[in-house]
Amino acid sequence: MSENDARFEDGREAPLDLGAWDPDDLSVLSALAQDAVFPASEMSWRAGERRFALLLNRFRWEDRGRERHEPERVQSLLVVENVLRVASQGIDRHDGDLILSLLSVTFEPGEDGTGHVLLTLAGDGAIRLAVEALELRLRDVTRPYVAPSRKVPDHGA
Repeated sequence: MSENDARFEDGREAPLDLGAWDPDDLSVLSALAQDAVFPASEMSWRAGERRFALLLNRFRWEDRGRERHEPERVQSLLVVENVLRVASQGIDRHDGDLILSLLSVTFEPGEDGTGHVLLTLAGDGAIRLAVEALELRLRDVTRPYVAPSRKVPDHGA
């Protein structure tokens, strides 16, 4: 084996492309999206398409190589389908420079598969999406990059 040969340690995990159609799927997606940050300007609701999307700078919780390199983030799209209404609390939607931090994504079931997707943000902010059915996708759209803080998010004990 020469020094230029690929090693297992050099391998990267594949980009995420996950869907969530039930609460169990959503708990996995939520854990992977926890601590993602995004500017308020990167929220988009297309009422005619019944789609809400966020372009997130997601911390790579799934990265098993953190002991070999600095913590990483990656840009990811979080897309919620079947959206009927969008409401927010604690967010100044006119402040395009406002940076938001995603804490969790949960589902509050209603009748016959309907319900609300709740995006809980740091600082008491929230986005509530009335949905006809639970359908989300989290997809990485860039290569990973070193987290600007060079630290793993810490929620304390």
